[in-house]
Amino acid sequence: MITNDYGLELKFCAQEAQVKLTEGRVIEGYASLFGLPDQGGDVVLPGAYAKSLERIKARGGSVKLLWQHDPAQPIGIWDEIHEDKRGLYVKGRLLPDVARAREAAALIEAGAIDGLSIGYRTVAAEKNAKGQRLLAELELWEVSLVTFPMLREARVAAKGESLEAANWRKLAEVLRGATAELAAR
Repeated sequence: MITNDYGLELKFCAQEAQVKLTEGRVIEGYASLFGLPDQGGDVVLPGAYAKSLERIKARGGSVKLLWQHDPAQPIGIWDEIHEDKRGLYVKGRLLPDVARAREAAALIEAGAIDGLSIGYRTVAAEKNAKGQRLLAELELWEVSLVTFPMLREARVAAKGESLEAANWRKLAEVLRGATAELAAR
């Protein structure tokens, strides 16, 4: 488990069902997948976000779209967030008037950035016999674009990947592998 200066837990996710960048700024995919243990041994259970999403909607609030979990760097807006049978689906826009958002789009297209991560507070969780923390209810604060995901099954993809982008993607895969090896030690 990783926490930030604001006491939020951070859960990194890059999914097998790829997050897509279309029109140079629309991103969509899964910020969290149910039932899969991440590198920290946490498993998000179906329904974990339901109450939080209801509260956010009731107060007219929003889940923030940040760069690398930095609250000083919002880079877009999540237009749609909901749970389905696979996990937490998100769809939003990188804002073209924000310099970091333009950089993020370029990095996604090149394959240098390919992860999503959630910032949340745990409301209800328990340990199972395997020592995994089963996250039953989470208070969702933000979903970030990140470099290194905690859930290995996740990926961010760009449409129309060039040869140069493919090379950047390969470099990112090597870095992910090295990070996983370091985390396993």
